[in-house]
Amino acid sequence: MIKLIRLGKSYGNNEVLKSISMEFSKGKVYGIVGENGAGKTTLFRCIAGLESYNGEIISDITPLKNHLGLLLTDPFFFSKITGEEYIRLVCNARGKTNLEFDNKNIFDLPLTQYASTYSTGMKKKLAITAILLQENEYFILDEPFNGVDIQSNIVLTEIILKLKELNKIVLISSHIFSTLSDTCDEIHLLRKGEQIKSVQKTEFKSLEQEMKKITIGNRIEKLELK
Repeated sequence: MIKLIRLGKSYGNNEVLKSISMEFSKGKVYGIVGENGAGKTTLFRCIAGLESYNGEIISDITPLKNHLGLLLTDPFFFSKITGEEYIRLVCNARGKTNLEFDNKNIFDLPLTQYASTYSTGMKKKLAITAILLQENEYFILDEPFNGVDIQSNIVLTEIILKLKELNKIVLISSHIFSTLSDTCDEIHLLRKGEQIKSVQKTEFKSLEQEMKKITIGNRIEKLELK
């Protein structure tokens, strides 16, 4: 369980998160959606312990950050570290030292190559592999499907469903609504740092239509396409 109680975050006079209260249960996948600047990444960084905040974050396993696998939108890699060295470094932080890569390199990454030379999609797949091998209880995946090829997106979807089966808690943000519909049990909509609504699976279609209406509006008509 992870519980957010009146979570708030400000940068100076800019209030990025406004009294967010949510509860996440084991064995479920949660989508966090909203336009750019809605506060999704800041929310994730607060949960992961990378940002200070107001309010409370409660979890059934503590410290939360020591049991959480965080995938950032743009994972960072040192310039002179290979893919294999990166995985070992990340796993060592969780006390996982006896790693065999022969059968676990499911994305067929060139692990002897410097990670900094990887493409955007390869970097994301490397970071995902590393946090999976950490054997975490909680996972935060910030835009996991962006920049990744279609075949790997299919694999990612199945990985998320497997984590659910293993009774993990998974939080996902994505601008690709179909990926959320395929994986999530519940979706939370943020707008300008505020929690607008939470919907269950039976309501996903209406939420998608609502988001399309808000996002598109009359913008297409303004183009006066011919």
